[in-house]
Amino acid sequence: MSFSISEHPQARAFLGHLRFEKRFSPHTLSAYAEDLRQFLEYILVQYEFTDPTLVRPIHVRSWMADLSSRGLKARSVNRKLSCLRSFYGHGRRSGVFASDPCRDLRLLKVPRRLPVQVEESGMRMLMEEVAFPDGFEGSTERLIVEMLYGTGMRISELLQLRDSDIDIRSSSVRVWGKGGKERVIPLAPRLLDRIREHLGIRAAASGGQGYLVEKPGGGSMHPRTAYGIVRRYLSLVTTSEKRGPHVLRHSFATHLTNRGADLGAVRELLGHSSLAATQIYTHNSISKLLEAHRKAHPKGQG
Repeated sequence: MSFSISEHPQARAFLGHLRFEKRFSPHTLSAYAEDLRQFLEYILVQYEFTDPTLVRPIHVRSWMADLSSRGLKARSVNRKLSCLRSFYGHGRRSGVFASDPCRDLRLLKVPRRLPVQVEESGMRMLMEEVAFPDGFEGSTERLIVEMLYGTGMRISELLQLRDSDIDIRSSSVRVWGKGGKERVIPLAPRLLDRIREHLGIRAAASGGQGYLVEKPGGGSMHPRTAYGIVRRYLSLVTTSEKRGPHVLRHSFATHLTNRGADLGAVRELLGHSSLAATQIYTHNSISKLLEAHRKAHPKGQG
């Protein structure tokens, strides 16, 4: 048996709502349509009906279990359940469905992903032993790496920095984050010296047009170019597949928490809107403590 979504009036109405009222992108709309088609086909094959008003929680649980048994990850199963919830929520608001079989179902537990970061020894090697090219190009590349690791800012925030955002007297930089939210990040003496040195090299090379990080000839550097620079240098000190600018942001936050920095202060430095987003870095610290305990404690191997 097979099922076509075009044959189902409730499904067509729901997808029309997503397309014309919610303005979902074609990609997202296609994903919702496929998730819904898979569920309706499942109940047709397993229970021999397609009327969504007959669906009960046990049918949805059975589908989720089947998806999991076929190797689908919890995050993907939860996405499909969210599609069903939206489908039945829309049907109830429209008066088509009297009940929602998904309402009391819980999402599957998703393993927490720890942020990828470079060990302190790797960052020390990158900062102190890796040779950057001479001149404007090398100075720019070194500044990008050192600014991202030394401040924890996002690459988009770095590339929009102007010279005027650097306050030499207070050893700080003013950063414009998501939603135009402003925050001030302190600059370590070594990083401040690096900025001074770079400004001098940039002035001799191109004169500068106001952006702290500029491409040759002036003007703001393209994010893709900066991403490539970071990836190239991180490949020298880590074998992780993730080597983008965000790895330096994660390394900044993780190394601070490992050394006992206040979580609230780390949140301010990163520009997180809530402490919950920052708390993930404590897991790296705890993991480090547990590993140290396992290796050092007399009973750690037991």
